[in-house]
Amino acid sequence: MVNQSTPSTTLNNGSDEKDKDYRFALTSLTTLFFLWGFITCLNDILIPHLKAVFNLSYGQAMLIQFCFFGAYFLVSIPASKIVSKHGFQKGIVIGLVVAAIGCAMFYPAATSHSYPVFLAALFTLASGITILQVSANPYVSTLGPTETASSRLTMTQAFNSLGTTVAPFFGAYLILDQAASAMSAAESAQSVQLPYLLLAALLLLLAAIFSWLKLPAVEQVDLADATEEKVKGSAWQHRHLSLGALAIFVYVGAEVAIGSFLVSFLSLENIAGLVESEGAKYIAYYWGGALVGRFAGAIVMQKIAAGKVLAFNAFVAVFLLAIVICSNGDIAMVAILLIGLCNSIMFPTIFSLSLSSLGRLTSQGSGILCLAIVGGAIVPLAQGFLADEIGVHTAFILPMFCYLYIAYYGVTGHKINIQK
Repeated sequence: MVNQSTPSTTLNNGSDEKDKDYRFALTSLTTLFFLWGFITCLNDILIPHLKAVFNLSYGQAMLIQFCFFGAYFLVSIPASKIVSKHGFQKGIVIGLVVAAIGCAMFYPAATSHSYPVFLAALFTLASGITILQVSANPYVSTLGPTETASSRLTMTQAFNSLGTTVAPFFGAYLILDQAASAMSAAESAQSVQLPYLLLAALLLLLAAIFSWLKLPAVEQVDLADATEEKVKGSAWQHRHLSLGALAIFVYVGAEVAIGSFLVSFLSLENIAGLVESEGAKYIAYYWGGALVGRFAGAIVMQKIAAGKVLAFNAFVAVFLLAIVICSNGDIAMVAILLIGLCNSIMFPTIFSLSLSSLGRLTSQGSGILCLAIVGGAIVPLAQGFLADEIGVHTAFILPMFCYLYIAYYGVTGHKINIQK
């Protein structure tokens, strides 16, 4: 049954008016995709920064990603229940407010010079981003024809990549450059206060705007009632969703791990020997490749099956990682940056393929997929400990195996088995 707090989707105006409402909603939602991409990419700046401030090992530094993406695991299912009860729009507002609180917590974390408080702030911030993901991703998927859901989600995710492309310059200037001129470790830690207070203010402003906007209502269902009509059982029983959840796990893990190690990798003498503030700017090329690829992918997948495009990109990523591991200098540097282009369409494509044909279990399926984003906590942490043992360069073998699984999902894992 349809939750009473959220009306079902029936726009009584003409189809032109409906299309107009959908375009306005999609345009508004692009700001959210931009912002959480921006915030997530700042972790790639925080890792080398806090590693130096607190004299951490690679494994310890990767606790930043562990706490940030660990929030997806703990908060995704509660977030899906919030969205089921209150609807997509209110879920977005709640997510923005929680994320703002997390950003504000960076101020006391820096003042107290406490790594655990930094980790708590990151967890709170990520909890808000998780609620945004659970709200916005399925909302975009439902705002238009089902057959173009992958293309539509890829296009909005392109603005997520725009945020990740801009963030490294912001972080390099306001965090790493300021930290480099600091006289003490405590003063260096405080270089994060201004950037995150600005982000907190922006998030609260967006929360106010989204609470005021009139966005089209869509049908939403309480997870507790999701088994009553149209689709029987749990979303977990759908093989393509379960395999898709694992694909999301390894994809996010590989993407985050590579981004997290970029600054350290480019600082190696046999690669580029760059100082941290300069190496951080190259992160923009990695995420910028994803930006270009998502705009291109939104067009390509209008003509070519999404699974085929996904498999092709994954195989190319495996090839590039082999080059990274087996070479040095400019060749290795260019190869690792090009992986961003391969990443471009992966998340939105896996997401939409996994939710295909779930019907009234789509909300539950979305929560499961966001749950799988915990791969961004586990894989980078594993690569951190691996880097402590065998070195940063060789440790890139771990994301190579992740992309091999994604290739499998693109070739055959996403196919739906129709039960008679």
